[in-house]
Amino acid sequence: MISRKNILVVEDEFIIADVLTNIFKTAGYNICGVADNVTEALDMIEHSRPDFVLVDIFLKGKTTGIDLAHRLMEMNIPFIYISANANEKVLEAAKVTRPYGFVVKPFREKDVLIALDIAIYRHENQRENGARQNAMLQKKASEILASSKKWEHKVLEVGKSLQPFIPFEFLSVGMQQQEDEDFYELSFFRIAYDEYQLLDAPELMVVTKQKKHELTRLKTADKYSQLAEYYNEQEMSELLSGSSFKKLLVDTYGLKSHLSVPVHLPDSRICYFNFYSRRSTAYQDDHLVLSDRVQPLLANFMAAMINAPNSPMVQKESNYAVKHPVSKSDQPNPFAGIIGGSHLLLTVFDHVMQVSGADSSVLILGESGTGKEKIAERIHALSRRKEKPFVKINCAALPATLIDSELFGHEKGAFTGAYDKKIGKFEQAHGGTLFLDEIGELPLESQSKLLRVLQEREIERIGGRTTIKTDVRIIAATNRNLEKEVADGRFRLDLFYRINVFPIVMPPLRERTEDIPDLAKYFLNIYARKTGKVVRGIAPQVLDSMKNYHWPGNIRELENLIERNVLLTRDDMINSMALPTQLEQNVNAVVTEQKIITMSEGERAHIIAALRKCNGKIWGEGGAASLLNLPPTTLNSKMKKLGIRKDFGI
Repeated sequence: MISRKNILVVEDEFIIADVLTNIFKTAGYNICGVADNVTEALDMIEHSRPDFVLVDIFLKGKTTGIDLAHRLMEMNIPFIYISANANEKVLEAAKVTRPYGFVVKPFREKDVLIALDIAIYRHENQRENGARQNAMLQKKASEILASSKKWEHKVLEVGKSLQPFIPFEFLSVGMQQQEDEDFYELSFFRIAYDEYQLLDAPELMVVTKQKKHELTRLKTADKYSQLAEYYNEQEMSELLSGSSFKKLLVDTYGLKSHLSVPVHLPDSRICYFNFYSRRSTAYQDDHLVLSDRVQPLLANFMAAMINAPNSPMVQKESNYAVKHPVSKSDQPNPFAGIIGGSHLLLTVFDHVMQVSGADSSVLILGESGTGKEKIAERIHALSRRKEKPFVKINCAALPATLIDSELFGHEKGAFTGAYDKKIGKFEQAHGGTLFLDEIGELPLESQSKLLRVLQEREIERIGGRTTIKTDVRIIAATNRNLEKEVADGRFRLDLFYRINVFPIVMPPLRERTEDIPDLAKYFLNIYARKTGKVVRGIAPQVLDSMKNYHWPGNIRELENLIERNVLLTRDDMINSMALPTQLEQNVNAVVTEQKIITMSEGERAHIIAALRKCNGKIWGEGGAASLLNLPPTTLNSKMKKLGIRKDFGI
């Protein structure tokens, strides 16, 4: 009930604090205190623990609202920020504290109440999700124990059930090693979305080129803790300064971060689940909280596994079951059609699986051409809304005068040219998902209207007199740095926090070069069929040069390049490929050759280079306007002024 929620207001401007207090009291909330600095706020929290805190970022004294937020995180008290403005550095610091919302001054009464309602819902939903997550994992563990799978595969299955919540490319499971005990460690190396290589003592000896007694010695040198701990790349290099089994694994498989989860068994022994990632900062405080929560589940599971008749942890190596070097699920791959198996892409898949079942807003970040739309489609296809519409809209392609009409619709006669009633994208997506591509291109006025629709869950058509309720899940995408856009005043801070509930970062192609051969082969087969040519493949030296190229256009650029070379080749192999140079090099070449040119000539050369880079495309994602960071209408007018045709001529 609303009346039971106790709110603490931390605001050093008396008038604003008074306004907020009246807003909450009128709405039926209890105000347990009003503080104007961090010290006073902490005293009030100690005497009357609030359910929610509304905290200004900039407060009197040396400590800020962000300092208070860190304390609130430790005490597990949810909070909302309120602030007039913030630079990029402050925003980065605020993001680390994971607030439940953000209210921007000046604000409407309705803005504050809706932000608090959403924050309360998110906090309670998070707790419910934790309970649901535990129940799901418990059920999964019981099913695994009851299955007829081999011992090693059962351990792998329980590790896979944790994959969406604790990411890993490498997992090892075993007891603390004693010098007089036989070496045993069961490890799993992830090689594809749902495909793992199983490694026990014999396989590890082959891969690491170590003898069994050497593995025993190295594992004995490992540091063990009775509490869950995580290490990023720098911390891990300090942890593994000397020779140890963990260092051997890290060096062999190129691992950069580590989470150690000790599982305390009923017989007082400790079994360790050691998770490793190739990302340098894969693990955070949240993973320690999750580790504590799943501790009883893992303890019961491993106790049952160790006591099983075929447990290799209590038997000699000669009695081990026959190993299967690769474990692959029989379930269909939900990411079929998305090519690649790099650890960065697999992390994206894990995030998709984690968020698809919820109704949370998702923000997909990444450069143009990285496949953001495909990931949005997968999220929808794996969600409870999959039978409902998936509606896409490219915000960059919308003229400013038509944005409201496209999003919210209009009535007949609402404005000049409105000859018929139009149903907007929000109504079309009712019950389903609305994908707002390139949301960073929306003008500020449209951002304000979009925020209100997202908060109030209702729209009003242009020229309409009635409000229409909407039930839409929002997935947004952008190639812009929205935090910088917020700091520069081009994107609303409260809208950013509203859509940035679950961010997913799409890696650029230059960071997943191991996927280039598979992508090239995939597009080669497509365009060979389309052209009717027999092209068997791409020469190794060409693939090497492709891996060394920077790919500013990412996968879309690679696809266009393969299509062009399939058309040009006269052999059954692509033995050479002229990779394009960077746009900056083209422009520099023009300046170098002409030495001194007028501003108009320089601008003209720059625009032509951009058009060539984008194959003449002006509007939308991957267009020259996006590349030049210009509104498409502005680019069009510049082209007319400079006499540039769309075919780059004069």
